[in-house]
Amino acid sequence: VVFFPNGDPNFIYTFIRMPIGTDQVVTDSVTRVVEDRVMQALGENNPLVESVISNVAIGASENPFDQGLQASPHLGKVTVAFVKFAERNGQSTRVYLDKIRQAVQGIKGAEISVSQEQNGPPTGKPINIEISAEDFAILTKSADRLKRYLDSLQIPGVEELKSDFQSDKPEIVIKIDREKANREGISTGQIGRTLRTAIYGWEVSKFRDENDDYPIQLRVKREQRNNINELMNIPITYRDMAMGGAVRQVPLSAIASVEYSNSYAGIRRIDQKRVITLSSNVLTDYNANAVVADIQKRLANFPTPDGVEIRMTGEQEDQQETADFLLIAFGAAFALIFMILVAQFNSTSKPLIILAEIVFSLIGVLIGFSLFKMEISIVMSGVGVMALAGIVVRNGILLVEFSDLLIKQGVEAKEAVAEAAKTRMTPVILTAMAATLGLIPLAVGLNIDFVKMFTELNPHIFFGGDNQAFWGPLSWTMIFGLIFGTFLTLVVVPVMYLMVYRLKQRVFSRRTREVVVPDGETGPAPVAG
Repeated sequence: VVFFPNGDPNFIYTFIRMPIGTDQVVTDSVTRVVEDRVMQALGENNPLVESVISNVAIGASENPFDQGLQASPHLGKVTVAFVKFAERNGQSTRVYLDKIRQAVQGIKGAEISVSQEQNGPPTGKPINIEISAEDFAILTKSADRLKRYLDSLQIPGVEELKSDFQSDKPEIVIKIDREKANREGISTGQIGRTLRTAIYGWEVSKFRDENDDYPIQLRVKREQRNNINELMNIPITYRDMAMGGAVRQVPLSAIASVEYSNSYAGIRRIDQKRVITLSSNVLTDYNANAVVADIQKRLANFPTPDGVEIRMTGEQEDQQETADFLLIAFGAAFALIFMILVAQFNSTSKPLIILAEIVFSLIGVLIGFSLFKMEISIVMSGVGVMALAGIVVRNGILLVEFSDLLIKQGVEAKEAVAEAAKTRMTPVILTAMAATLGLIPLAVGLNIDFVKMFTELNPHIFFGGDNQAFWGPLSWTMIFGLIFGTFLTLVVVPVMYLMVYRLKQRVFSRRTREVVVPDGETGPAPVAG
């Protein structure tokens, strides 16, 4: 079972994360090493590869919601773009996922993850463990212990667990000597404004031309901004009130000192609780749901301190929400169909017979996917089931309605059901065959280039591709359900109809059985002793 179906990768992304504060030049050098290894894994002059592009700082975030222009000098990304599926001559690009994963291992100081493009809406990673607690010290210790615990188990299918909490963000602290500053009459706000102006600039005016306005920023030169010693020599201008308000200047180093330390890169909160997330991709040929289930079993043996909550989120959470929504939608559709059928047949037993066909067709879907060892997509197979329900119900309605018509004309129930099945066999089978044959090209991914077929007399027929990966689960769901549902319509529905009809006759005959007494009154039949 998968959330959204994934076909062969069109893009493979290799994300590089260096410690926060790493210079962009260092990140670039590591990215080049990764790029060389990726090229070796792909092979020289690989006809499947269209391009290999590297990004550093900008557009290198692994978060799909954070692909803006904000620079992150510690991040890098190598993107491999493959040629279109039609030009691959049936060769799969999935094998390169594992090849690249193996090739980029062992680079010290860098966290590296490899993934393909994601189908469907953006979701979290397949493995996403959220640890939350009120006490920050307990939270960080628990997250670190849990990561080491899961790493020691070496659970099959897990690429590499990574934590989103980073406590090694370097920072420079300008520590103000308040006694000296007060002696000179300099406030901390004045010192802060001077530093902000020197580093980030301050708009002192605007330059106007015929088309637009351009702000004029005042700040120190780049060489000074990048040198802490130069910044510490920035003059702080102030009025010395002890000397009659005379304007004076003192270097920043006279009233402040520099300290180097590490801080937190950021602390996430969910529902007002601090949260640390451990996440990982799932290796090729492993089912994400099976790997997550294995992790959940191991988590049951992990001692959790009081006040600490551990839960699986990310793709699994989105998958559960989607499954719940589809279940509610299917239940609502089931109820609406039932009410319409009750109004049509003025009966509750006949709608139940027709709706039972939906349940049995679902069994056919599961049998079909099991026999052919296909993956069931939560989203696409769920939509296919709802579409399937409308078709199988229609066939059942035709059979039940025709049986009712023959019985009203005086035909015996058994003969009426047999005649209805015989008469409606052709339209039911033709309907199922038309729908099945129409879905097979989508299910197998039949592609025809109609433009080239008429211009170059070359239809360029091939099978597979992204459309087949995406629409295949929906198509096969309907195909398996239709084949099984057709058998049910012609065999099981008539049998159920006849059984219910005879059961009703027995019940009603017992309730209405009466005898005639001599004075003309009626009463219940005597019970044999």
